[in-house]
Amino acid sequence: MQTQSSRRQDDLRDTALGLVSTASFPAIVGTADMMLKSAGVHLVGYEKIGSGHCTAIVRGGIADVRLAVESGVQTAEQFGQLISSLVIPRPYPNLDIVLPITNRLSKYMEEGSYSRLSNLAIGLVETRGFPAMVGACDAMLKAADVQLSAYEKIGAGLCTAIIRGSVANVAVAVEAGMYEAERIGELNAVMVIPRPLDELEQTLPVASCWIEERQPLKFPMNAKEQVAELEVMRLPDLAKLPAKVTEEVWNDE
Repeated sequence: MQTQSSRRQDDLRDTALGLVSTASFPAIVGTADMMLKSAGVHLVGYEKIGSGHCTAIVRGGIADVRLAVESGVQTAEQFGQLISSLVIPRPYPNLDIVLPITNRLSKYMEEGSYSRLSNLAIGLVETRGFPAMVGACDAMLKAADVQLSAYEKIGAGLCTAIIRGSVANVAVAVEAGMYEAERIGELNAVMVIPRPLDELEQTLPVASCWIEERQPLKFPMNAKEQVAELEVMRLPDLAKLPAKVTEEVWNDE
């Protein structure tokens, strides 16, 4: 009988692995968005190795991965942030086991896609220095109707604020954040992604306040008092009622 892990390996046997590396977090998110929209690939996730280096990892058919990586390289070059790229057709199982690639994709295939914040645009403002990022966050929140969902640190002093909202509001907020970041410190990169795909949303960090959790049911603290109140409201015991009921006789006269 074929095990579940062997079935997963069969599903990934004729696939390719694609990697595109950039020098900023907003650039890698924009690159990943273009890779997803240009070919039928899955975004496995990101690898952040410090010094601002971020790598987007995609998996899919060989032709799809080649097309996605080509589109990602062009996008990263437009941002001026491309570091390197790679396509590996049919990677050996040992490579899948050691690197955090197959486990992430298998988890995605089991859970399926979902959207935590659908129909919202994503805005990213990356600064060199934490004070500049905090100032940019304050300016963005005051400039438009957006929400600060999380922030990301990738080393080399680079911090990225991530906001969500409508496309128009995110665009206005990002512009305000850019000016404030430049006033306080150093602006490194910005990105606005309208209508991101579900897979892209899954890979982005989300603050705990955005995650809805089920609230526990609240039971009475003192169960005995509740029982006592119920006993007072009980109906009388029918067995203790008089056995004979006096009947009134009506004389028709």
